[in-house]
Amino acid sequence: MSTAVSAFSTDLTGNDVRLTARARDQLSRLLAQVDDDEIQAVRVFVTGGGCGGMTYGMTFTDSATEFDCIIEEDGFALYIDTVALNFMRGVEIDFVERPTGASFVFNNAFAATSTGGACGGCGSAGGGGCA
Repeated sequence: MSTAVSAFSTDLTGNDVRLTARARDQLSRLLAQVDDDEIQAVRVFVTGGGCGGMTYGMTFTDSATEFDCIIEEDGFALYIDTVALNFMRGVEIDFVERPTGASFVFNNAFAATSTGGACGGCGSAGGGGCA
């Protein structure tokens, strides 16, 4: 009896994480403005958000790890490690400008299934936690 082992792939597809055209443009602009030659990409990370779900964030990075999955396009690269990717499958990253400011927004198709749990209903589609 043989066991098939799937190969680890660092390539991401649109089924894994989607980027809107606005997000792509803004990522390219941000990386073009960085004065540090060692910065290679933007790293997307995920942190626990309590009963409200996961919280997504982004930062500049100067290196990839062997466990990073990569979206590489003209003008930018995006690194997501495999642990974070497990929480991000199906996420759409957008860039929005509002009167209160501009920011990247992570639209999660599964956020609506979040429940309040032990916190008494404090879950929200935007993530966060219970204070």
